Amino acid sequence: MPDAYPLVVEVIVPFLFKLAGAIALWIVGGWLIQLSLRLLRRALNRGSLDAMVIGYLVNILGALLRVVLVVAILGFFGIQTASFAALLAGAGVAIGAAWSGLLGNFAAGVFLQIFRPISVGDYIEGGGVEGTVEEVGMFVTSITSPANVRHIVANNKLFGDNIVNYSVHPYRRVELVAQLDNSADVGRAIALLKEGLQAVPNQYPDKPADVEVLEFTERGPKLAVRPYTHTSHYWQVYFDTNRVISDVLGKAGFPVPRIPVAMQSSAA
Repeated sequence: MPDAYPLVVEVIVPFLFKLAGAIALWIVGGWLIQLSLRLLRRALNRGSLDAMVIGYLVNILGALLRVVLVVAILGFFGIQTASFAALLAGAGVAIGAAWSGLLGNFAAGVFLQIFRPISVGDYIEGGGVEGTVEEVGMFVTSITSPANVRHIVANNKLFGDNIVNYSVHPYRRVELVAQLDNSADVGRAIALLKEGLQAVPNQYPDKPADVEVLEFTERGPKLAVRPYTHTSHYWQVYFDTNRVISDVLGKAGFPVPRIPVAMQSSAA
């Protein structure tokens, strides 16, 4: 029994103290991590971040903090953690290389949520696609084109491209042209078109349509016909304006623009 006493005093008792300290460190550290994550989640919820983004960020940060806690506990036991940290770093590099595309899309998704260049319902052009944003996910964004076709665009491609957002401002301009014949009365055509355009619904209030001479061609003057409307009514105003151009000029007896003889000869 006396021979076992030094073993108990020098080995077992210090080990038990370290074990108790490690357990206490794990409990206290875990509690502090949970508290920090709750405070972080509460602070992020006050902003404009999506709930899914907040969940991802909090979960990733929680996992990293727990890894740090485990390394600290191993160091408390006197275990050399340098090699363990190097192993974790190597694993992180390997995972990052294997998932570089996914991580890039995830990072782009986070930035899309933070900077908000687009929102659900916006009509945009970006990533080689044009249409209405249906969903901004963590890795991809869903865009429905005017042909009612859903396009799934990687966030990294969308965020790395030029984004044109047509829904940011309260109105946008519809750009159309009306080709007149060389013999046409330009002033009369402009007056008739301005009057006819007043019947087109859903134009932006107090923003009358522009009808002016755009350029002169061999066939005759070309008029710029440009009403203003909200993006949600763009195509309705676009088609109605085309119909007004055709009806107004046709009923007023404006001649159909003729192809010049020189153009006919070159075409032949």
